[in-house]
Amino acid sequence: MSTADWHSASQDAPAAPDPAQLRPVLPFRLPGAGSSRGISALCVLALAGLWWLSTRLGWVPALFLPSPQAVGSAFIQAWQGQIQGGEPLTEHLKWSALRVFGAFAAAALTAVPAGIAMGVSRVARGLLDPPIEFYRPLPPLAYLPLIVIWFGIDELSKVLLIYLACFAPMALAAKAGVRSASIEQINAVASLGGSRWQIVRHVIIPAALPEILVGLRIAIGFGWTTLVAAEMVAATVGVGQMVLNASNFLRTDLVVMGIGVIGLVAWSFDLLMRWVEARLVPWKGRV
Repeated sequence: MSTADWHSASQDAPAAPDPAQLRPVLPFRLPGAGSSRGISALCVLALAGLWWLSTRLGWVPALFLPSPQAVGSAFIQAWQGQIQGGEPLTEHLKWSALRVFGAFAAAALTAVPAGIAMGVSRVARGLLDPPIEFYRPLPPLAYLPLIVIWFGIDELSKVLLIYLACFAPMALAAKAGVRSASIEQINAVASLGGSRWQIVRHVIIPAALPEILVGLRIAIGFGWTTLVAAEMVAATVGVGQMVLNASNFLRTDLVVMGIGVIGLVAWSFDLLMRWVEARLVPWKGRV
């Protein structure tokens, strides 16, 4: 290329962009990333406003949907023990929490090891997978009569019913989490002379921890869902029993109040589990 041609080509080439005019490149974010607290708050306010408006204007009869004022009054009555049975709300909540969280803790201590064993051992998977998959889709009310026949109507039957509801999601979540372990990491530890237990302890369990924590969050929801069925068994105290007793007297305000209390307690525990998850597995969603 001659000197004239080189100068002509250099003049035709586009000029270098001015750095001051360049737009910064935003970091890539996954779809749905970011905080949604503002949207959630607006949604709650909108639902509360619709509830108040529908009861204020009489769109729904009070028997089917009591007003927020009536539910608040029912909460005060329950807190002071001015409802059927004379027990305050704190006593009902205490017994319900003992049943749910006691069964939840027992399920966590047994279901998580069982799920990990199912993930790493074909023998354990062959032994535990059929009974778990068989009873998992069954509603608790289906096997409640059998539990009553076997264990009576004491606290054991109530806790056992909630325990069975929590066990399956925990075990299956732990089993699925085992498969999250990288085969490269397993081979690396094995090549360094790591034993089978060391592989499970240092590779498989940390990899399965996010799935295990998700299983715990799901299980506590099943536990509170099963609470009402569990407290149908000759219970004289408990939030579920209070709701059932109020429904017999058409106290819809107490029913809605009891449902709200159960939902708030379960939601608070879910927030706690999210906090624990953020501390134990900060790498989740970032690798």
